Amino acid sequence: MVTAIDGMLLMYRPSRGLHPVFSSHSIHKETRLIMTYPSDMQDTNQPLLSEEIAVANHLEVIETVISSLQEDQSAMVSHSEQGHLWKFKYGSVEVFVQLTGLTDEDTLTVWSPVLKLPVQNEAQLMRRLLEMNWSGTFEARFGIFGDQIVVTSTRTVAELSPGEVSRNITVVATVADNHDESLQSEFAAS
Repeated sequence: MVTAIDGMLLMYRPSRGLHPVFSSHSIHKETRLIMTYPSDMQDTNQPLLSEEIAVANHLEVIETVISSLQEDQSAMVSHSEQGHLWKFKYGSVEVFVQLTGLTDEDTLTVWSPVLKLPVQNEAQLMRRLLEMNWSGTFEARFGIFGDQIVVTSTRTVAELSPGEVSRNITVVATVADNHDESLQSEFAAS
């Protein structure tokens, strides 16, 4: 059974219950989590399926968002004991998405390298990054990872919605792509 509620397609499969079906077109629209019962449940005192829907679909949502943003079929994925790691090209940057697992304590981390260290005028660079963190990075932030300046966003999986997944990936990719070339030209390698 497939039905649409609030612009979101929902599918019921006996093995998985009710779950959203996303397309790259619909993922960028405002998405609300629908709390509903499978069609075969007669007793409305049964627990709602919202938590099961959200947990079961983080991987699908991430892959849908990446497929809508990637260029030249650049997306790659790696599965290991540490979770899932995706890499894709967006504009002039590479974007990484890591999901460590599906429990509430696991994390979704998105990052994109924008500048290699060391650079000339590092103190001026750090000031610029802190100023941009204050006013121009939304939920993302600039940070140092190894020998690189990255744009990053991290969030626990607890109560993570499809809209938050989409926004975190999109914000990191966009902020990184908007600033990488200007930072590289202004702060030359030392």
